[in-house]
Amino acid sequence: MKHSPLMKWFASREGMYYLALAFLLVVLLPLVLEPFRLNMVGKYLTYAFVAIGLVMCWGKAGILSLGQGVFFGLGGYCMAMFLKLEASTPEATAIQSTPGIPDFMDWNQLTELPWFWEPFHSFSFTLLAVIGVPVLLAFVIGIAMFTRRVGGVYFAIITQAIAAVLTILIIGQQGYTGGVNGITDLQTLMGWDIRTDEARNILYFICVGMLFLCLFAARFVQNRKLGRILVAMNAQEMRVRFSGYDVAAFKIFVFCLAAAFAGIGGALFTLLVGFMSPSFIGIVASIEMVIFCALGGRLSILGAVYGALLVNAAKSGFSESFPELWPFAMGALFIGVVLAFPDGLAGLYKSYVMPLENKVFKRNKSEAVPAVSTPAAGTTDGYSPMTETYSPEKS
Repeated sequence: MKHSPLMKWFASREGMYYLALAFLLVVLLPLVLEPFRLNMVGKYLTYAFVAIGLVMCWGKAGILSLGQGVFFGLGGYCMAMFLKLEASTPEATAIQSTPGIPDFMDWNQLTELPWFWEPFHSFSFTLLAVIGVPVLLAFVIGIAMFTRRVGGVYFAIITQAIAAVLTILIIGQQGYTGGVNGITDLQTLMGWDIRTDEARNILYFICVGMLFLCLFAARFVQNRKLGRILVAMNAQEMRVRFSGYDVAAFKIFVFCLAAAFAGIGGALFTLLVGFMSPSFIGIVASIEMVIFCALGGRLSILGAVYGALLVNAAKSGFSESFPELWPFAMGALFIGVVLAFPDGLAGLYKSYVMPLENKVFKRNKSEAVPAVSTPAAGTTDGYSPMTETYSPEKS
């Protein structure tokens, strides 16, 4: 009896890992956590979108961006603008000097809605802007940097500077952006109250669904020729360039892809939390996002999800019990990851857990199949969690 390629993939080791993550997020956590804690997990998962993009951008292509919070924040602000306009009807703002505009604009003595806010009355436009605005900015940065062959530490510093500049700009333009407080008091989406436990549970499952779409999109890219070119470009950029490939175009593409993932995560964060502020755009937030990726394993898209979950869960636990110690714990965590296990959780899993799996599930394989060559330690069925590629012909 022949099985479809999809069934074969689900039966493979890689497929099992995806099913395990789906079981954890869709079944186990909703059963054991109360609505408040489940909503917090949903918030953690929004950061996983950024971490997945960093795996593609940094782990695969070797482009370290220290400003991914910019794209996360832009996606969040686009969604927040729509929600704020929905909450700022003339009836709801009748006590203001100028009814029909957001409250912070009235406080700053604006008498009409700025022109760039007008399109966000449309939900369809907002959904396009959540992805389009971050991608457009990433495209402009990529054109400016990669066509001039700016990379390495210089690109990382430039992206960090962009995060700082955008934060200062948002805070300084208080009448248009809400300033340091951001855009707050977001209550409804298309008339649907997003503050109830039921709504937050639904938004959590929407977040999980979008996360898996991004995971499969990243997996599709890395398992195609494009993904192999990105890895080759990371290892030997000059050789790839001399082979006739436009290295700048590939870098721009993967940088825009990471920006799109981050924008989606930012929009979902706004829906789950109910506000967006410049604190999620700045340098500190962007570096934390790199830590999520590093802890999970910068070569593993699944590891990025677990890294985001674990770091944010630890952050919540420490900040609740020892709020003054959390910054030191974050610094120690980053140093420990770099020094002790630079390949993150995925590397530890490959080194210590996969050999045990091999002994348990493949004990009689050597007896059934004549040994031709010895596979690399920690790999089975042509799959490695560090690269997350599966080759059926190696089975």
